[in-house]
Amino acid sequence: MELLEIMKQRRSVRGYTDEPVPEDILQKILDAGILAPTSMNRRPCRFFAVTDREMLINLSQVKKAGGAFVKDAACAIAVFGDEAVADTWMEDVSIAMSFMMLEAEEQGISSCWVQTAMRKGEDGSDAEANVRKLFGVPDSYRIAGFLSLGYADRPKQRREPAEEERAGIVRI
Repeated sequence: MELLEIMKQRRSVRGYTDEPVPEDILQKILDAGILAPTSMNRRPCRFFAVTDREMLINLSQVKKAGGAFVKDAACAIAVFGDEAVADTWMEDVSIAMSFMMLEAEEQGISSCWVQTAMRKGEDGSDAEANVRKLFGVPDSYRIAGFLSLGYADRPKQRREPAEEERAGIVRI
């Protein structure tokens, strides 16, 4: 599929079937993250692919709202950026997650970005710290969010850019 067509088809999906994501497809999605560009090629991204149901349930509870659906996903990928390696970790992680979302769509897998940075847990705790604790990683590992992955439980609506969105384009 052409890249722009993949982008038009991709939607954030929060409802999944119970069908697992095949290992070869999951590896392609992870490879897309690895191939994403990083500032000065420092490669600060660390990828944690989660298929264990108990861990998915725990991950779905790291923040107060907006992540509960992760417990029903086939898997999730937490992408950490090691700020000891690069101060551009947030940008690098964001690009890697975007690449993975596009590859997932190419492979017929739906995804949703679950924001973690600057979010709070149910008890007022820092959601980012909650994720670090869950994975047992050092404080230098920072996380913008994670991706839920799986097969959508309903058809997705294709999206075309709206004229008002195109109005934001300035050509000089």
